[in-house]
Amino acid sequence: MTIYFVAGEVSADNHGAALMRSLRELDPGLTFTGRGGPQMQAVAGKQFKNWLGDAAVLGLWEVLRKYGYFREQFRETLKEVLESKPDAVVLIDYPGFNLRLARALRRRSPRQKIIYYISPQIWAWNRGRIKGMARSLDLVLCIFPFESDLYNESGLHAIFVGHPMIERLQAQKIDAERDPSLIGLFPGSRLREVRKIFPVMIETARLLLQDNASLHFEVAAASEELAQEISELLAINPLSRAREEKATEAAADRSAPTPPLPSSSGEGRMSGATPQGFEVIQIAVGETATLMQRAFVGIVASGSATLEAAYFRMPFVLIYKVAWPTYLGARLVVNVEYLGMPNLLAGKEVVPEFIQHRADPGAIAGVMRPLMEDAPAREQMISEFDTIIGKLGTGGATERAARAVIEEISDGA
Repeated sequence: MTIYFVAGEVSADNHGAALMRSLRELDPGLTFTGRGGPQMQAVAGKQFKNWLGDAAVLGLWEVLRKYGYFREQFRETLKEVLESKPDAVVLIDYPGFNLRLARALRRRSPRQKIIYYISPQIWAWNRGRIKGMARSLDLVLCIFPFESDLYNESGLHAIFVGHPMIERLQAQKIDAERDPSLIGLFPGSRLREVRKIFPVMIETARLLLQDNASLHFEVAAASEELAQEISELLAINPLSRAREEKATEAAADRSAPTPPLPSSSGEGRMSGATPQGFEVIQIAVGETATLMQRAFVGIVASGSATLEAAYFRMPFVLIYKVAWPTYLGARLVVNVEYLGMPNLLAGKEVVPEFIQHRADPGAIAGVMRPLMEDAPAREQMISEFDTIIGKLGTGGATERAARAVIEEISDGA
């Protein structure tokens, strides 16, 4: 039995690889083909194409710039599926490419089994397209509970399997105490996100340091490339200066010698500094889950990291900035009250959102202070997080998704 996969982003590669492993446990004889990222390729073998470096783009402008590339990839993908005739095609998120592919496959090969995993967020920007999806797809595997009800009401067969994030994060839990002076910064997993968002985080940190010189910060970098970009942004706008000035003022007020302070030259990758020698800001690669369990509060770019922060019960504020053409285009089609998934699941603003022009360092710092200092406010947010995460299941989502895929293929045999 052969399954053809299409995934075009880092998170989809993670989910796809986990689904492949669960499918292999159910049927060791399965063969996987298609395109995705390095994790999926590691499971499937060399015949599986790793196209993530080119496929994972952010925003309308990037898509338009690479239109010729995507048009060619679309033709190749369609041709591969039609010629290989897999037992099923599994499309993972990536709706701009995958929904179009599903429609083309249904026209060219009406009997082809097509399954969508990690449902596209049609409910956020165009619910009218659900009926069209019902004509193209045989099954949608949903990770949010409200999605399956919405799709089934529209005639699209859908199953809520739970969020695969839960089982992954369960394995990343550590026994750690929160540092009341540590603020976590999570600027996103794409280069353009980091370039837009991290400068706002730096300025917010500068304002917070002016009130409390004992604070220190850690930045979660999703890759070595992003760590380098973060280091370069810090070199342009070093954060340590504000702390040095504040400490010098405090020392002068006490008519005492100025205490030793870290220099900006130490900013960057995490080191083994003692608590007395913490740099003002450090960079940690691949340590998002650990940092979310150690930080007292955080500033998190909109995306899957917001649910991760809620799972680890770290109070935070949400920030997001994109290129203005992308933002204005999204405003025309997105029809939801909140951007952050924790708020969407709660049906209210549990996490303060600072989007585009509202992503002002002064406003963000003003909201961060109560989260650090007001215990009832912290506990209220954490309690809301527990309720939100409880809606996503208790684990086992990937296994349920794999069983649903096998059953769907068997029903069509």
